[in-house]
Amino acid sequence: MKRWQIIFLLFLIVGTFFILSNNTPYQKDEGRIFGTSYRITYKSKKNLKQEIESTLDKVNNSLSPFNPASIISKINNNEEATPDSMFLYVLQMAQEVSAATEGAFDITVAPLVNAWGFGFKQGITPDSATIDSLKQFIGYKSIAIKEGKIEKQHPQTMLNCSAIAKGYGCDAVAQLFDCKGITDYMIEIGGEISLRGKNDKNTRWVIGINKPVEESAMTNELQAILQLTDCCMATSGNYRNFRYIDGVKRSHTIDPHTGYPVTHSLLSATVVAKECAYADALATAFMVMGQERAMQFCEQHPEIECYLIYADPDGKLKTSETAGFKKLLKK
Repeated sequence: MKRWQIIFLLFLIVGTFFILSNNTPYQKDEGRIFGTSYRITYKSKKNLKQEIESTLDKVNNSLSPFNPASIISKINNNEEATPDSMFLYVLQMAQEVSAATEGAFDITVAPLVNAWGFGFKQGITPDSATIDSLKQFIGYKSIAIKEGKIEKQHPQTMLNCSAIAKGYGCDAVAQLFDCKGITDYMIEIGGEISLRGKNDKNTRWVIGINKPVEESAMTNELQAILQLTDCCMATSGNYRNFRYIDGVKRSHTIDPHTGYPVTHSLLSATVVAKECAYADALATAFMVMGQERAMQFCEQHPEIECYLIYADPDGKLKTSETAGFKKLLKK
């Protein structure tokens, strides 16, 4: 075969591969998991909804405190339970985030969250004595992994991975896609997102951040629009999940140190990172820490970007973001 024929053949092979890859459709699946909704878009000739839901069911069976048969439920009830790899991975990450944020993120805060009526058990408004009695069972250092088992210093200590499990669910599905060679996808579970490659318009994924007002749940009014790829994003906010207790609006974010819902001006925290579970946990930690401490944390951890929305003394919405985050905003 002559040289020009070989070159032509190579061009033909590359061209055919390019045409076939561009003709691969984008699949779109949605459903319910972890008490919320999921929406997943991915470039694949084959629909993978069954495998996606099988993966999410494994996460649910490991980390959901609302599932009485899950590993976390058995541990909370002091029943015999052998943690699987998912549980051990998430617990280790949770412990690392707790240490890095000086306990602002703490999965042992479950008894307090339940007492305030925001958890997996219904509570009544706790008084100061109740809060003080529960605080003795709170603290990420009071649990440990020993010989593959979870050891609790106090039997009353309970775990709640709700502030990290959705993010981990995104990571688990992303890992499924990566193993199958899928390079373009958007995974969204309850507002937490994992992104790779490009969308069906061959551009970066366009993602919105809701304005932190109660009406945004119905109007979908956006505070900012981003163009993202090859990263994960999680947002935590107090503007949708709250209760009025004795005429006072109480947020669902409980400060593990005080035992009370946070009362500062930070309304929403969005974190961009490489892993969605990490971003999910940090977004919750930032809601506990408040604007100033959250920004200081970001300065010390350049591997993450964040976008904070807070209210000024007059009640007007203001924003604060890292330098890297500004580059992600859609122009």
